[in-house]
Amino acid sequence: MSTVADGPLRARFRARIPQAWRTPLGITGAAVALVWILIAVLGPALWPHDPLVQDFPRLEAPSGAHFFGTDELGRDVFSRVLAGARVTMPLAVLLVALSVLIGGVLGLAAGFFGRWVDETVMRLTDLVMAFPTVILAMVVAASLGASLLNAVLAALVVSWPAYARVTRGLVVGIRQADFVLADRLLGFSPLRSLGTDIVPMVTGPVLILASLDIGTATLLLSGLSFLGLGAKPPTAEWGSMVAAAIQNFDSWWLGVFPGLAILTVVMAFNFLGDALRDALDPRTAGVLGKAETR
Repeated sequence: MSTVADGPLRARFRARIPQAWRTPLGITGAAVALVWILIAVLGPALWPHDPLVQDFPRLEAPSGAHFFGTDELGRDVFSRVLAGARVTMPLAVLLVALSVLIGGVLGLAAGFFGRWVDETVMRLTDLVMAFPTVILAMVVAASLGASLLNAVLAALVVSWPAYARVTRGLVVGIRQADFVLADRLLGFSPLRSLGTDIVPMVTGPVLILASLDIGTATLLLSGLSFLGLGAKPPTAEWGSMVAAAIQNFDSWWLGVFPGLAILTVVMAFNFLGDALRDALDPRTAGVLGKAETR
């Protein structure tokens, strides 16, 4: 009886979750991202030791007492990797949010109003995108000084143009649509038409790009810290931990575990971005739905 009753219930539950989110990559990305988010939120409750305390033997290999070993100053690497999640991940999310806000607003204005607004914004984005991303971020960070805040500002300078271009392209394709022109004929002001008709249409693609960019932002911020332009000692940050490991190359655990943390975060959000794209793309969603019914 329970098996028969559970059938419709399970079917209703599965129907509420898009097929794209139930793919192996989508489930894996969601699980790994959730683990790292919990680590970042819970913070000290999960640290077996203070990540800044230098009370242990130096360069001790991974063991039962220290899962990821100890570093050159006698600090527990496992605790520092967990503490690094509270540094890198919130900054990556902040960077993406600011990039979406700045790039989205400029892209909306350029695509909707056109003329000199479009020309000004697009020439500015072309100017920024003409330089290699990492090189320009390094120049800005070096000019501002080495710190996590300046690393975020440097990364923001090179990150917002992508959102401006994507948003502007979407708006240009939508602004002449019949439903937009009909609302304008009904008396909608430009700002009301922009907020009511256009913004909801561009939100999905921008969210997809943002979810993919969280991994990219993590990699960029860690790269700046690796180059000495981000976190300062003794802050537990993944990029700076990998940089410190170069001085003790024989102690493999110093660089492997922070590197794996960066790798898993980047891959998790890339998987989530792909699943979000499949869920919001009607063509992909239709193909996945037909495959599920077979």
